[in-house]
Formats: sequence, C-alpha cells, structure tokens
Amino acid sequence: MNKTPIEKITAPLHRFIHLEYTSGIVLLISVIIAIVWANSSYQDFYHHLWEINFSVGFDTFILSKPIHIWINDGLMAIFFFVIGLELKREFMDGELSTLSKASLPMMAALGGMFVPALIYYLINQGTDAAHGWGIPMATDIAFALALLSMAGKHIPSSVKVFLSALAVADDLGAILVIAFFYTAGVNFVSLGIGLVFLVGLISGNILGIRSSAFYLILGIGVWIGFLLSGVHATIAGVLVAFTIPAKTRISEGDYSGNLRNLLSDFDKEIPRNSTLTTPKQHRTIQHVKNLSEAAETPLQKIEYILHPWVAFLIMPLFALANSGIHMGADILTAVINPVSIGVTAGLVMGKFVGILLFTWLMIKTKLSKLPYQANWKHIIGVSLLAGIGFTMSLFISGLAFKDPVFIDQAKYGILLASIVAGILGTVVLKNIKGKIYKV
Repeated sequence: MNKTPIEKITAPLHRFIHLEYTSGIVLLISVIIAIVWANSSYQDFYHHLWEINFSVGFDTFILSKPIHIWINDGLMAIFFFVIGLELKREFMDGELSTLSKASLPMMAALGGMFVPALIYYLINQGTDAAHGWGIPMATDIAFALALLSMAGKHIPSSVKVFLSALAVADDLGAILVIAFFYTAGVNFVSLGIGLVFLVGLISGNILGIRSSAFYLILGIGVWIGFLLSGVHATIAGVLVAFTIPAKTRISEGDYSGNLRNLLSDFDKEIPRNSTLTTPKQHRTIQHVKNLSEAAETPLQKIEYILHPWVAFLIMPLFALANSGIHMGADILTAVINPVSIGVTAGLVMGKFVGILLFTWLMIKTKLSKLPYQANWKHIIGVSLLAGIGFTMSLFISGLAFKDPVFIDQAKYGILLASIVAGILGTVVLKNIKGKIYKV
C-alpha cells in the first residue's frame, strides 16, 4: 500500500509509539521534567499550577476541583478503567485464565505485596505514618517492562509474560487495598446513585448492547456517584471495565468463511482505471467493515483505543503533577526518615524477598514450575524490577497521607527505590548468558 506524504513523515513516530519500552521512556522524561521544574526558578509556578480550579457542569450542578484532583481522581480513573479491561481480558483468556497459569504469578504477586507492606509497617509502627503500608506494595508495569525489553533479546518471552501477569495480579491487589483500606467515609446516597448506573451497565451487557457511547455515558454516572460518595473514584473505573462486553457476535470460522466470500465478490468485479471503487465494490467493503465489527469485542476495541492515551498522556501527566519534589542541599537528610526508609526497603528488599520466596515455595512444593526456558537468575532479575513502584506507589501515597511532609518523604523513597531496583534488575538480567530469544 502506497504511503501518503504525511504518512511517510509520521511513520517514525508510529514506530516509536509501538516499541515495547516507549511508554516507559515517556514516563521517565515526565519525571525528569517534574523534578527539574520543581527545583528551578519556576518552582512556585509548578506548585500553583496544579492548584488552579477547573469547573465542569451547568446551572447548579457544577464540579469545581483543582487540576491535580482532576488528574488524580479523573484521568486516573481512566487509567484504572484500562487496568480493569486488562484484568478482565487476562481472567477470561490470558495468563490468569486458568489455575495452572495463574498460580505462580498470583502467588508471586501476593509475596510481593505482603512482605513489602510488613517491612514498611515494622519500620513505622506506632507512628502517624504507619497507614502508608500500602505504598511499597505496587509495581509499575510500564517501567518494569520497558527495562526488561532493554535488558536484551536473550530474555525468554515467558519471562516477560510472567512479569506482565505478576504486575496485573499486583494491580488487582492494589485496587483491593485502595477499596478496603484507603477509602474515606461513605455517602451512601451518592454511592447508591453510582450503583444504579452500574446496574444499568450490567443490564446493557446482558441485553447485548455493544455501543461504546452507552458505556461511556453510564460510566461517567458511576464515576460521579463514586467521586461524591467518598469511595475513591478510581474504583469506579475498574467496576465499569468489568461490565464491558467481551464476546464477539460471530465465530472465528464464520468470520473467516464470510470474509473469503466477500473478497471473492470484490475480485470478481471488473476493475476500473480509476481512484474510485465500483458501487458493488463499495458495498462489499461496507460488508467487510460490518463483519469485522461483529468479530471484534468491545472490550478489546476500547482497550486498543485507550491504551495510547493512557500510556502517552494520562500517566506522563500524572507523573508530571506528582513527581515534583524539591531536591535541596539536605537531600541525604531528607531521605533518612522512617517513611522514606520504609518505602525504599519495602520496594527494593520486600519485593525481591517476597516474590522470590513465594515463587520458590510454589516450585519447591511442585504446585507450579518455572516459566518455559527461564531459570532462577531470570526470577531474581524480575523480582528486582518489580521494586519499581512509581505510578501506583505515588498514587497510593496521596491516598494514605494528608500531611504534605509524609507525602514528600514517600516520594523520596519511591524515586530512590525505583532507581535502585531498576539498575539492579537490569544489571542482573543483562548479565545472564544464554540463547537469544524474541521478547
């Protein structure tokens, strides 16, 4: 297919966007910009920018919130919506769809959540900061997979699958922690309104409604209800995701057979020396579009559309708004406090020990086996990379603490841990000798 001039210009950008590690690079750039900005002569503007109020609504029904709330409670609800879509897909037909597939990454994720939380709590028990035990439980899948891809093509694809499944299970654990432990007092009237919209979405799925607009409109209703109820609005994103239809309207065999017939009809039409198709060819093309629409699940379609927006807009914007911490001359003193130490130790040591220990127990008891072509050095490397908590850890720190001092201390710990875990994990994986595999 001949490319237009604009397609030739944008082709390198498209190739860059679809590289496995691209989203991690963009996220890293956002973090660097935030830190440089917050430590420049424009630092006051950086902090005031996110406090500017932005209003949406009409008449008496107006939502007016600071920009950072719109990002953390609004845009991040879309982030969690995509995580929910990913979870549903993995549970239906992915690495978490059967007990044999899910057992190892699920147990590894459990160890990678329990041990970090325990380490943090032991360091901070009896203090006002003890409530932050959920911060080191998370793994940033974008950063972790980006570094795994950069580690080399000698890494078996099964290791990437293991890390992906572990991170997805980790996300599920983080969502449950947010729902049960980091939710404020509940306004049951607003929550009830949100649940009514949720029932509407479930009913639409049962009735066979496949319109994205239907799920968007009612999904906004669920989000607003949860936002006003006190239950964190990001939970609404996950719940809405589980109502999205995940079945095709036509089987693979019927789709393939009908498509071949339509292509045959297209080929039989007398070709024209024109840039236009014949009326019959045009109708055939429309039939192919309708057939392809029936063969596509709304869940996968929406996930495919939203993923670039989440990876290249929402997550970088969240990082930009939440990573700006002041790096003064007393930076070493700033990180020597129970919160920073608890977060750093939890992410670097806790993740490593928890994932490795629970994986070893599963293998030792023969309840599972190592991923195909993987060895214990691969598991060690992955266990270290999982210590990159970043996005989810930053998010949970904002829920766990109201004191800005604790929030900044948590950010110091998250950044330090992510750097250390990223370097250690990459070094271990790069130094594994072996065959070249496709990652």
